[in-house]
Amino acid sequence: MAEAGFPNQHTTRTTVTTNTRVETTLRFDKSYVKTIPGILKIAQLVLNIVGFISISASGLSYYSRAEYFNTVAMTGFWFTGILLAFYLFHVIEKFYKVPWLKIEMIFCAVWVILYLIASCLAVTAGFEGYSVAGVFGFIAMVTYGYDAWLKYNGVRNGELAQGERVISTQKTTVTSPTVNY
Repeated sequence: MAEAGFPNQHTTRTTVTTNTRVETTLRFDKSYVKTIPGILKIAQLVLNIVGFISISASGLSYYSRAEYFNTVAMTGFWFTGILLAFYLFHVIEKFYKVPWLKIEMIFCAVWVILYLIASCLAVTAGFEGYSVAGVFGFIAMVTYGYDAWLKYNGVRNGELAQGERVISTQKTTVTSPTVNY
């Protein structure tokens, strides 16, 4: 029996190893457009520009509703377009220490709210071109929302925006045998 006051020895050691594999050379890689985030970015670009054109072609683009919608659409277009170019040329991977997923998550979440407001204003204006733009704005809102959700899951899971991060956990348990006297 073990002596009173001296419990069996039990030691657990957990080792977590994180390896980040990134290639920091700039290169063009068109395979990004076949991924879900790449498809979402292209869809967002198209929806932004179609909404902008719909309002601008209505002939009533001088109203404040139209100017607000066009500001949201064009800012979204340029920011999303620049991000798409960064992903295609692996600029994101080169600067992997920048919290790209958090930046994109916040941008996409803000754009959901801005597009909700802009699309509601456009649809309630009562003009045909505005209504068309509002519909495209609502669809853009959904794509930005889905993109924000994907980025949120990536941030929560500790993923990189581009490149690989491999996390391996090794657990070692050491138990001393019981000594009987």
